[in-house]
Amino acid sequence: MTPPAASPVRHMLLTLLGLMLVALNLRPALTSVSPVLRRIGEDLALTTTGQGVLTTLPVLFLGLAAPLAPLVARRLGMERTVLLAVALLALSLLARPYLGVTGLFVGSATAGACIGVMGVLLPGIVKRDFPNSVSLLTGLYTAVLCFGASIAAGATEPLRLLFSNDWRPALGFWLVPAAIAALVWWSQQGAKHFPKSVSAPKKSLYRDSLAWQVTIYMGLQSALAYTVFGWLPTILQDRGVDAVTAGLALSVSIMVQVITAIAAPWIASHMRDQRFMIVLVVSLTLLGLAGCIYAPLSLLWLSAVVLGLGQGGTFSMALTLLAVRARDADTAARLSGMAQGVGYTLAAFGPLLTGVLHDIFHGWQVTGIFLGLIGMVAIIAGLGAGRKLYVLDDRNPAAVAYQNWRR
Repeated sequence: MTPPAASPVRHMLLTLLGLMLVALNLRPALTSVSPVLRRIGEDLALTTTGQGVLTTLPVLFLGLAAPLAPLVARRLGMERTVLLAVALLALSLLARPYLGVTGLFVGSATAGACIGVMGVLLPGIVKRDFPNSVSLLTGLYTAVLCFGASIAAGATEPLRLLFSNDWRPALGFWLVPAAIAALVWWSQQGAKHFPKSVSAPKKSLYRDSLAWQVTIYMGLQSALAYTVFGWLPTILQDRGVDAVTAGLALSVSIMVQVITAIAAPWIASHMRDQRFMIVLVVSLTLLGLAGCIYAPLSLLWLSAVVLGLGQGGTFSMALTLLAVRARDADTAARLSGMAQGVGYTLAAFGPLLTGVLHDIFHGWQVTGIFLGLIGMVAIIAGLGAGRKLYVLDDRNPAAVAYQNWRR
């Protein structure tokens, strides 16, 4: 009687492997640009604002594409939708460096849209296939995501030097892990076995206050993250750090995110709710940012590590909220679509306004204050989102108050 039990186990292992490979590709398209951003700007005559638009586009389209993910998944199934997105991601990364300014911007936008679709569906797949290990699996794939982001941030500038100081093949290199993920996802899952999702639900999340708190927290912590991804090497270079070291500092910061990406959701799962952990990790993020912008360069590596520990926790807690604030996989996917769609669209203004503020004030001092305000509002939203409640639950205090108001 042993053989029949092997199939479900094998399916779960292959699903886990596929999730990790997709997670590995959720950030290299974004973090590979900032280490060579100055070279791109010089080569293509982009102003600081133009460079800000380049770092903003993938985040903006990540947000714009996110609400489409649950709609497409209901027709094609979550796994098939992920397969199409990761394959298109590989193609966009191939085209991005070699089609001039237009190709650079269009390719970046397309890559962001693909990442948005994949990022929305992963929490739903975890909720569906690993319902008893949501926090652990969320932390694990967030750690893999951080690993991919870190490698891209740290290796892109050395790759440019390896390719005769040409940033184009250095950016194009990152299509390789995306192509591998697409091939493995296809060969191991088998497109004909991809399940379809349930019919469209009736209740709207956009009238749920808890869903909005999750969304605002997701968006604001992402605004901080993408500002770091897009601008930290440039900020450090303006402070006198050489390009390789600046890229390495970003890489180290992202690499240490692995620690809190796993630890923060796991520790929070043993607490009454997620509020304390959210306040802790956002505070660490703000402390690390302040160190990178204002502290002496002798404290650079300490600041980068603190920043990474904070951001690993803020992101993994955001993804955890998408799963634990929903009662089922379909609601988790819908909440993920709302939170990442609205949230990432909001987050896109982080790197954009950072570039604008630099152009206006010719420095990074005001940027630090701007990022601090974002972090404080994120804490306020997180205190609401971290409560042990469920979206679309008539027993939630906010839902009861809303119903009484309607009466």
